Amino acid sequence: MKKSLSLLLITALAVSLAACSNNSNSDSGSSPKASSSGASSEPSESVAASSESEAEPVTLTFWRHDYAPEAEAFKKLIASFEEKHPNIKVDFQMIPNDQYETKIRTALAGGNPPDIMALDAPTLASYANSGAIIPLDDYFAKDGNKEDLLKPVIEGLTFNGKMYAAPNNEGTIVMFYNKKMFEEKGIPLPSKNVDEAWTWDQVLDAAKKLNDPAKGIYGWNPTPWGFAGHEGAPYSEMAFLWQAGAEILSPDGTTAKGYLDSPEAKKAMTFWKSLFNTEKVSPKELPQDAFWNGKVAIHVDGPFAFSYQAQSFPNFKLGVDYDVAPLWKDKNMIGTTGSWGMAITSKSEHPDEAWAFVNWVTGVEGSKVWYAETKNLPARQSTFDSFAELKEYPMNIYAEQLSKYGHPRPVTPAYPAISEAIRLLFEDVGLGNADVDESLAKAVKKIEDGLALQKK
Repeated sequence: MKKSLSLLLITALAVSLAACSNNSNSDSGSSPKASSSGASSEPSESVAASSESEAEPVTLTFWRHDYAPEAEAFKKLIASFEEKHPNIKVDFQMIPNDQYETKIRTALAGGNPPDIMALDAPTLASYANSGAIIPLDDYFAKDGNKEDLLKPVIEGLTFNGKMYAAPNNEGTIVMFYNKKMFEEKGIPLPSKNVDEAWTWDQVLDAAKKLNDPAKGIYGWNPTPWGFAGHEGAPYSEMAFLWQAGAEILSPDGTTAKGYLDSPEAKKAMTFWKSLFNTEKVSPKELPQDAFWNGKVAIHVDGPFAFSYQAQSFPNFKLGVDYDVAPLWKDKNMIGTTGSWGMAITSKSEHPDEAWAFVNWVTGVEGSKVWYAETKNLPARQSTFDSFAELKEYPMNIYAEQLSKYGHPRPVTPAYPAISEAIRLLFEDVGLGNADVDESLAKAVKKIEDGLALQKK
């Protein structure tokens, strides 16, 4: 899992792309030669590759939220794509997380969106329902290798029977813990078996022993980015509701009443409130890089965290300083799933060229490059099959938890209202120490209002 290995693979890929064509399209029928890591010599070819030396120059705009390790992977893939497709340039713009959705929606409303936009899986229905993005089924049928995608991935990117985005990766989150702190306090280490996840009470008991206010150390940070103003907060927080046995919407997706305000939801929010206000083991203001800097003993994060640690905290070692375990549980063992994909906007004047780039990044070979660089959980079976480390600790915990206990966020055009309602619910109760019943009622109303708008 060394970052240097990933960089070496991508550097080699970029060099080879300048000179090689896709062997999978050769008359001999041979497939691209794979490296020892599982990454092919180049990403997939696509419909726009032919006769490019004579084609008119095209510039594609591509917007995505800003996350440094993934941005670097995109830059490398863009460089290799532009070498292979000399008539196409990609104008890649990174937008801060907390501004991304607002900027995208403003651009769509103004009729000047990018050609290609990143989207988080549950927002897809809203964009598709409004006609902001185009279905990709015909492209996938031609050269997208849809059959290689994991079933939950396809389901999460499908609305009204059509697939509207190509996935960069899949995602779920697991528990990280400071191994040295556990050992110093004589606390038994959590099991690495996804069927033996710690309960909320077990994690809380450890957090109390690890909490050290005098040193500014918190026992448990239950959400990766704290009370953030972006989707990362509700993504992690929803699991508490599902684990307690609550749901956010009715099975038919028409109401939150009787579901988000259920006794199970109240139990989850009461427990959440206690972490920040009664037990005080969780930080209301999360210090920068709190887990990596030893300011939080128990944390939660995705597989991308390993690349970040290798790049930013190389002396903080997995297996020595920290380890990972399955996400905690209550009545149920459930982890949130879903991740980011790439969609083509309906205003794009160059959808074929846009697909060429989307398929370069998310196709069979591009997905291997993406995993080698980011260590994000793959969306393709072929990527899982190509890397032995995905079957070994720690990545096996993500893979097995995703397979056995994954739970997608609600896929509905009203998801923006749901996301905001859940974010504010957990913020009001945790950060603001607000009344649980009142906060749940507010969240239900906000979601009901959002659902009502979709009916008009």
